[in-house]
Amino acid sequence: MAEETIVTDVVVIGAGPTGLFAVFELGLLDMKVHLVDILDRPGGQCAELYPEKPIYDIPGLPLVTGQELTDRLMEQAAPFHPQFHFNEMVDEVERLPEGGFRLKTDGGLVFHTKVVVIAAGGGSFQPKRPPIPGIEDYEGTSVFYAVKKMENFRGKNVLISGGGDSALDWTINLQPIAQSMQLIHRRDGFRAAPASVNEMHRLVAEGKMKFHLGQVTKLHGSNGKLEGVTIQGNDKKDFDVACDTLLPFFGLTMKLGPIANWGLNLHENLIPVDTEKFETNAPGIFAVGDINTYPGKLKLILSGFHEVALMAQQAFRIVHPDAKLTFQYTTSSTSLQKKLGVA
Repeated sequence: MAEETIVTDVVVIGAGPTGLFAVFELGLLDMKVHLVDILDRPGGQCAELYPEKPIYDIPGLPLVTGQELTDRLMEQAAPFHPQFHFNEMVDEVERLPEGGFRLKTDGGLVFHTKVVVIAAGGGSFQPKRPPIPGIEDYEGTSVFYAVKKMENFRGKNVLISGGGDSALDWTINLQPIAQSMQLIHRRDGFRAAPASVNEMHRLVAEGKMKFHLGQVTKLHGSNGKLEGVTIQGNDKKDFDVACDTLLPFFGLTMKLGPIANWGLNLHENLIPVDTEKFETNAPGIFAVGDINTYPGKLKLILSGFHEVALMAQQAFRIVHPDAKLTFQYTTSSTSLQKKLGVA
Protein backbone atom coordinates (compact mmCIF):
# COMPACT_ATOMS: atom_id res chain seq x y z
CA MET A 1 0.00 0.00 0.00
CA ALA A 2 1.41 3.39 -0.94
CA GLU A 3 2.30 5.62 1.98
CA GLU A 4 0.16 8.68 2.52
CA THR A 5 2.11 11.91 2.09
CA ILE A 6 1.31 15.16 3.89
CA VAL A 7 2.11 18.11 1.63
CA THR A 8 2.82 21.47 3.28
CA ASP A 9 4.85 24.64 2.95
CA VAL A 10 6.84 24.31 6.16
CA VAL A 11 7.53 21.57 8.69
CA VAL A 12 8.63 22.89 12.08
CA ILE A 13 10.47 20.33 14.18
CA GLY A 14 9.80 21.21 17.80
CA ALA A 15 6.67 22.71 19.37
CA GLY A 16 8.33 24.73 22.12
CA PRO A 17 7.92 28.52 22.40
CA THR A 18 10.16 29.24 19.41
CA GLY A 19 8.42 26.67 17.22
CA LEU A 20 4.99 27.98 18.23
CA PHE A 21 5.93 31.58 17.47
CA ALA A 22 7.27 30.40 14.10
CA VAL A 23 3.70 29.38 13.22
CA PHE A 24 2.57 32.97 13.81
CA GLU A 25 5.36 34.59 11.79
CA LEU A 26 5.07 32.10 8.92
CA GLY A 27 1.29 32.38 8.96
CA LEU A 28 1.39 36.15 8.57
CA LEU A 29 3.27 35.49 5.32
CA ASP A 30 0.75 32.92 4.05
CA MET A 31 2.68 29.73 4.76
CA LYS A 32 1.00 26.52 5.90
CA VAL A 33 2.75 24.83 8.82
CA HIS A 34 2.86 21.35 10.32
CA LEU A 35 4.70 20.83 13.62
CA VAL A 36 6.30 17.59 14.80
CA ASP A 37 7.31 17.01 18.42
CA ILE A 38 8.44 13.95 20.34
CA LEU A 39 6.44 15.08 23.38
CA ASP A 40 2.70 14.50 23.77
CA ARG A 41 1.82 18.21 24.03
CA PRO A 42 3.04 21.64 22.92
CA GLY A 43 5.41 23.77 24.98
CA GLY A 44 8.74 21.93 24.87
CA GLN A 45 10.90 22.54 27.93
CA CYS A 46 8.47 25.18 29.20
CA ALA A 47 5.57 22.76 29.48
CA GLU A 48 7.53 19.61 30.29
CA LEU A 49 10.23 20.76 32.70
CA TYR A 50 8.88 23.89 34.38
CA PRO A 51 5.17 24.43 33.62
CA GLU A 52 4.62 26.25 36.92
CA LYS A 53 8.02 27.94 37.17
CA PRO A 54 7.90 31.71 36.62
CA ILE A 55 9.73 33.29 33.67
CA TYR A 56 10.65 36.95 34.09
CA ASP A 57 12.34 37.98 30.82
CA ILE A 58 9.57 37.74 28.21
CA PRO A 59 9.01 41.28 26.84
CA GLY A 60 5.75 42.78 28.08
CA LEU A 61 5.08 39.92 30.52
CA PRO A 62 6.80 40.72 33.83
CA LEU A 63 5.92 37.23 35.11
CA VAL A 64 4.57 34.25 33.20
CA THR A 65 4.78 30.51 33.86
CA GLY A 66 5.98 28.05 31.24
CA GLN A 67 2.45 26.72 30.77
CA GLU A 68 0.90 30.19 30.57
CA LEU A 69 3.41 31.22 27.92
CA THR A 70 2.63 28.06 25.97
CA ASP A 71 -1.11 28.75 26.20
CA ARG A 72 -0.68 32.33 24.97
CA LEU A 73 1.51 31.26 22.06
CA MET A 74 -1.05 28.60 21.09
CA GLU A 75 -3.78 31.27 21.15
CA GLN A 76 -1.63 33.58 19.03
CA ALA A 77 -0.95 30.83 16.47
CA ALA A 78 -4.58 29.63 16.33
CA PRO A 79 -5.74 31.87 13.42
CA PHE A 80 -3.29 30.00 11.15
CA HIS A 81 -4.61 26.53 12.00
CA PRO A 82 -1.29 24.74 12.54
CA GLN A 83 -1.36 20.94 12.37
CA PHE A 84 0.38 19.18 15.27
CA HIS A 85 1.91 15.71 15.23
CA PHE A 86 2.87 14.72 18.77
CA ASN A 87 4.77 11.65 19.98
CA GLU A 88 6.68 11.68 16.69
CA MET A 89 10.37 12.18 15.91
CA VAL A 90 11.68 13.05 12.45
CA ASP A 91 14.35 10.49 11.68
CA GLU A 92 14.75 10.89 7.90
CA VAL A 93 15.32 14.04 5.84
CA GLU A 94 15.86 13.75 2.10
CA ARG A 95 16.18 16.52 -0.48
CA LEU A 96 13.83 15.94 -3.41
CA PRO A 97 15.07 16.27 -7.02
CA GLU A 98 12.19 18.61 -7.87
CA GLY A 99 12.96 20.80 -4.84
CA GLY A 100 11.93 20.73 -1.21
CA PHE A 101 12.27 17.84 1.20
CA ARG A 102 10.81 14.48 2.14
CA LEU A 103 10.63 13.91 5.89
CA LYS A 104 9.68 10.68 7.63
CA THR A 105 8.98 10.18 11.34
CA ASP A 106 9.61 7.17 13.55
CA GLY A 107 5.83 6.66 13.56
CA GLY A 108 5.68 6.40 9.76
CA LEU A 109 4.36 9.88 8.88
CA VAL A 110 5.71 11.23 5.58
CA PHE A 111 5.88 14.92 4.66
CA HIS A 112 6.75 16.73 1.45
CA THR A 113 7.68 20.29 2.39
CA LYS A 114 9.38 23.26 0.79
CA VAL A 115 11.07 24.41 4.01
CA VAL A 116 12.28 22.70 7.20
CA VAL A 117 12.63 24.68 10.43
CA ILE A 118 14.48 22.99 13.28
CA ALA A 119 13.26 24.47 16.58
CA ALA A 120 14.18 21.49 18.71
CA GLY A 121 15.68 23.27 21.71
CA GLY A 122 18.68 21.26 22.90
CA GLY A 123 17.55 18.33 20.79
CA SER A 124 14.74 15.84 21.19
CA PHE A 125 13.45 14.84 24.57
CA GLN A 126 13.91 11.10 24.87
CA PRO A 127 12.64 8.93 27.71
CA LYS A 128 15.05 7.72 30.34
CA ARG A 129 15.37 3.94 30.31
CA PRO A 130 15.12 2.42 33.80
CA PRO A 131 18.12 0.31 34.89
CA ILE A 132 16.35 -3.06 34.58
CA PRO A 133 18.43 -5.89 33.04
CA GLY A 134 17.16 -7.00 29.63
CA ILE A 135 14.48 -4.33 29.30
CA GLU A 136 15.56 -3.68 25.70
CA ASP A 137 14.20 -7.10 24.70
CA TYR A 138 10.67 -6.00 25.61
CA GLU A 139 10.68 -2.45 24.24
CA GLY A 140 8.06 -1.84 21.59
CA THR A 141 6.16 -5.04 22.35
CA SER A 142 5.51 -5.04 26.12
CA VAL A 143 7.45 -2.02 27.40
CA PHE A 144 6.47 1.45 26.17
CA TYR A 145 7.78 4.91 27.12
CA ALA A 146 4.83 6.84 25.69
CA VAL A 147 1.15 6.29 25.02
CA LYS A 148 0.51 7.04 21.36
CA LYS A 149 -2.88 5.32 21.13
CA MET A 150 -4.85 4.53 24.25
CA GLU A 151 -6.75 1.81 22.42
CA ASN A 152 -3.53 -0.25 22.17
CA PHE A 153 -3.78 -0.81 25.94
CA ARG A 154 -7.39 -1.94 26.08
CA GLY A 155 -7.71 -5.24 27.94
CA LYS A 156 -4.05 -5.24 29.01
CA ASN A 157 -2.67 -5.90 32.49
CA VAL A 158 -0.78 -2.65 32.86
CA LEU A 159 1.95 -1.73 35.35
CA ILE A 160 2.97 1.93 35.36
CA SER A 161 6.20 2.98 37.07
CA GLY A 162 6.85 6.57 38.14
CA GLY A 163 5.56 9.39 40.30
CA GLY A 164 5.22 12.40 38.01
CA ASP A 165 2.35 13.85 36.01
CA SER A 166 2.76 11.42 33.10
CA ALA A 167 2.65 8.37 35.38
CA LEU A 168 -0.42 9.55 37.29
CA ASP A 169 -2.26 10.90 34.24
CA TRP A 170 -1.92 7.64 32.32
CA THR A 171 -2.78 5.57 35.37
CA ILE A 172 -6.09 7.41 35.60
CA ASN A 173 -6.77 7.55 31.86
CA LEU A 174 -5.93 3.92 31.10
CA GLN A 175 -7.54 2.37 34.18
CA PRO A 176 -11.08 2.29 32.69
CA ILE A 177 -9.97 0.36 29.58
CA ALA A 178 -7.23 -1.86 31.04
CA GLN A 179 -7.95 -5.37 32.28
CA SER A 180 -6.00 -4.45 35.40
CA MET A 181 -3.98 -1.43 36.49
CA GLN A 182 -1.07 -1.22 38.93
CA LEU A 183 1.16 1.72 39.82
CA ILE A 184 4.59 1.46 41.41
CA HIS A 185 6.65 4.28 42.86
CA ARG A 186 9.64 4.24 45.16
CA ARG A 187 7.94 6.48 47.71
CA ASP A 188 4.50 7.64 48.74
CA GLY A 189 5.21 11.24 47.72
CA PHE A 190 4.51 12.33 44.14
CA ARG A 191 5.58 15.11 41.77
CA ALA A 192 2.17 15.09 40.10
CA ALA A 193 -0.85 17.35 40.49
CA PRO A 194 -2.55 16.76 43.88
CA ALA A 195 -5.90 16.13 42.19
CA SER A 196 -4.37 13.29 40.17
CA VAL A 197 -2.78 11.76 43.26
CA ASN A 198 -6.11 11.93 45.10
CA GLU A 199 -7.90 10.28 42.18
CA MET A 200 -5.34 7.46 42.11
CA HIS A 201 -5.79 6.85 45.85
CA ARG A 202 -9.57 6.81 45.34
CA LEU A 203 -9.25 4.13 42.66
CA VAL A 204 -7.05 2.08 45.00
CA ALA A 205 -9.52 2.46 47.87
CA GLU A 206 -12.34 1.28 45.62
CA GLY A 207 -10.37 -1.79 44.57
CA LYS A 208 -10.11 -0.68 40.94
CA MET A 209 -6.30 -0.72 40.89
CA LYS A 210 -3.26 -1.46 43.06
CA PHE A 211 -0.41 0.73 44.27
CA HIS A 212 3.02 -0.67 45.23
CA LEU A 213 5.90 0.99 47.05
CA GLY A 214 9.27 -0.07 45.66
CA GLN A 215 10.97 -0.49 42.30
CA VAL A 216 11.02 -3.02 39.48
CA THR A 217 14.24 -5.05 39.50
CA LYS A 218 13.52 -7.91 37.08
CA LEU A 219 11.27 -8.71 34.12
CA HIS A 220 9.78 -12.13 33.43
CA GLY A 221 8.77 -13.41 30.01
CA SER A 222 10.21 -14.40 26.66
CA ASN A 223 10.27 -13.30 23.02
CA GLY A 224 9.36 -9.73 23.98
CA LYS A 225 6.18 -10.84 25.77
CA LEU A 226 6.09 -9.72 29.39
CA GLU A 227 4.44 -12.02 31.92
CA GLY A 228 5.32 -10.28 35.17
CA VAL A 229 7.97 -8.40 37.15
CA THR A 230 9.87 -8.69 40.40
CA ILE A 231 9.53 -5.70 42.70
CA GLN A 232 11.89 -4.88 45.54
CA GLY A 233 9.79 -3.25 48.22
CA ASN A 234 11.02 -0.49 50.48
CA ASP A 235 11.58 -3.17 53.13
CA LYS A 236 14.13 -4.72 50.70
CA LYS A 237 11.95 -7.81 50.28
CA ASP A 238 11.17 -9.05 46.78
CA PHE A 239 7.74 -9.96 45.48
CA ASP A 240 6.33 -10.74 42.03
CA VAL A 241 3.33 -9.21 40.29
CA ALA A 242 1.73 -10.34 37.04
CA CYS A 243 1.45 -7.91 34.12
CA ASP A 244 1.79 -8.00 30.36
CA THR A 245 2.54 -4.30 29.80
CA LEU A 246 5.03 -1.99 31.53
CA LEU A 247 4.97 1.79 31.13
CA PRO A 248 8.03 3.37 32.80
CA PHE A 249 7.82 7.14 33.20
CA PHE A 250 11.24 8.08 34.56
CA GLY A 251 11.48 11.51 33.03
CA LEU A 252 13.18 12.71 29.89
CA THR A 253 16.71 13.35 28.76
CA MET A 254 17.89 15.69 26.01
CA LYS A 255 19.54 14.08 22.97
CA LEU A 256 20.23 15.50 19.55
CA GLY A 257 18.92 12.29 18.00
CA PRO A 258 18.76 11.82 14.20
CA ILE A 259 19.46 15.53 13.59
CA ALA A 260 23.12 14.63 14.15
CA ASN A 261 23.08 12.68 10.88
CA TRP A 262 21.62 15.38 8.62
CA GLY A 263 24.94 16.87 7.48
CA LEU A 264 24.43 20.25 9.18
CA ASN A 265 28.07 20.93 10.21
CA LEU A 266 27.34 20.52 13.91
CA HIS A 267 29.45 22.40 16.42
CA GLU A 268 29.34 20.88 19.91
CA ASN A 269 25.88 19.43 19.18
CA LEU A 270 24.57 22.81 18.00
CA ILE A 271 23.70 23.86 14.45
CA PRO A 272 25.65 26.80 13.00
CA VAL A 273 23.51 29.36 11.16
CA ASP A 274 23.95 32.76 9.56
CA THR A 275 22.47 35.76 11.35
CA GLU A 276 20.69 37.19 8.31
CA LYS A 277 18.28 34.30 7.65
CA PHE A 278 19.14 31.72 10.34
CA GLU A 279 19.63 29.21 7.57
CA THR A 280 21.92 26.22 8.02
CA ASN A 281 24.58 25.11 5.53
CA ALA A 282 21.76 23.19 3.81
CA PRO A 283 19.63 25.65 1.80
CA GLY A 284 15.98 25.47 2.83
CA ILE A 285 16.73 24.08 6.29
CA PHE A 286 16.67 26.67 9.09
CA ALA A 287 17.51 26.37 12.79
CA VAL A 288 16.06 28.70 15.41
CA GLY A 289 16.11 28.80 19.19
CA ASP A 290 18.44 26.99 21.56
CA ILE A 291 19.57 24.43 18.99
CA ASN A 292 21.44 26.93 16.82
CA THR A 293 24.74 28.73 17.33
CA TYR A 294 26.32 31.89 15.93
CA PRO A 295 28.68 34.59 17.26
CA GLY A 296 27.03 36.34 20.21
CA LYS A 297 24.24 33.77 20.58
CA LEU A 298 22.20 34.02 23.80
CA LYS A 299 20.04 31.07 24.77
CA LEU A 300 16.94 33.08 25.59
CA ILE A 301 13.35 32.60 24.45
CA LEU A 302 13.26 36.20 23.23
CA SER A 303 16.30 35.49 21.04
CA GLY A 304 14.38 32.63 19.44
CA PHE A 305 11.47 34.97 18.70
CA HIS A 306 13.80 37.40 16.90
CA GLU A 307 15.39 34.58 14.90
CA VAL A 308 11.98 33.30 13.82
CA ALA A 309 10.96 36.71 12.44
CA LEU A 310 14.02 36.87 10.16
CA MET A 311 13.76 33.17 9.21
CA ALA A 312 10.17 33.68 8.02
CA GLN A 313 11.26 36.39 5.55
CA GLN A 314 13.62 33.99 3.78
CA ALA A 315 11.20 31.06 4.00
CA PHE A 316 8.64 33.20 2.14
CA ARG A 317 11.07 33.60 -0.77
CA ILE A 318 11.43 29.82 -1.00
CA VAL A 319 7.72 29.00 -0.63
CA HIS A 320 6.48 31.89 -2.84
CA PRO A 321 9.39 32.54 -5.22
CA ASP A 322 7.28 34.56 -7.66
CA ALA A 323 5.54 36.75 -5.08
CA LYS A 324 6.69 40.15 -3.89
CA LEU A 325 7.43 40.36 -0.18
CA THR A 326 6.05 43.56 1.28
CA PHE A 327 7.05 44.34 4.85
CA GLN A 328 3.99 45.21 6.94
CA TYR A 329 3.13 45.98 10.56
CA THR A 330 0.27 44.20 12.33
CA THR A 331 -0.70 47.53 13.92
CA SER A 332 -1.47 49.19 10.57
CA SER A 333 -1.91 46.46 7.95
CA THR A 334 -5.56 45.64 7.25
CA SER A 335 -4.58 42.48 5.35
CA LEU A 336 -2.57 41.16 8.33
CA GLN A 337 -5.40 42.03 10.70
CA LYS A 338 -7.83 40.09 8.50
CA LYS A 339 -5.58 37.05 8.74
CA LEU A 340 -5.65 37.40 12.51
CA GLY A 341 -9.42 37.80 12.55
CA VAL A 342 -9.28 41.23 14.21
CA ALA A 343 -9.98 43.53 11.24
